[in-house]
Amino acid sequence: IDFKGVNMVINYDLPTSAVEYIHRIGRTGRAGHTGRAVTFFTEDDKPLLRSIANVIQRAGCPVPDYIKHFPKLQSKQKKKFIKKPLTRESICTTPQCFLKKSKRKKKSAKENTKEKKKVHEVTDAGNLKTASKS
Repeated sequence: IDFKGVNMVINYDLPTSAVEYIHRIGRTGRAGHTGRAVTFFTEDDKPLLRSIANVIQRAGCPVPDYIKHFPKLQSKQKKKFIKKPLTRESICTTPQCFLKKSKRKKKSAKENTKEKKKVHEVTDAGNLKTASKS
C-alpha cells in the first residue's frame, strides 16, 4: 500500500534487520520527496544498530560515531533476533488523567452493583419471610 503525503515515520521498536528498516522508512521520501524517520532504541537493541547504521550511512545520512563502533552482529545472533525478537512492555498511549477517570468510573460502578445486590438480597429475604408466614 502506498500512502501519499507521508513525510515522517516513527519506529517505536527497532526493526530486527536492515531490510525491515528500509521497508518501514520507505513510506517517506518516495518519488523524490523528502521525509524523516525517527527510530527509538534501547540498550538491548545495540547489537542490531550497526547494520541499520550502515544502511543509513550509505544513503548519505549522518550517523553518530558511537553507533559506528558497536561490534558486528554474528550470523548466529542475527538469526536468533529474527526468529525471536526482543519482548517489550506494552506502551500505553492513553493519558494518565483518562486512566484515573476510567478507574473511578469502574470503582463506582462496582460499588453500585454491590449495593443493588445487597438491596436485592434483602428484598428476597423479606419476600421469603412473608411467604413462609402465610
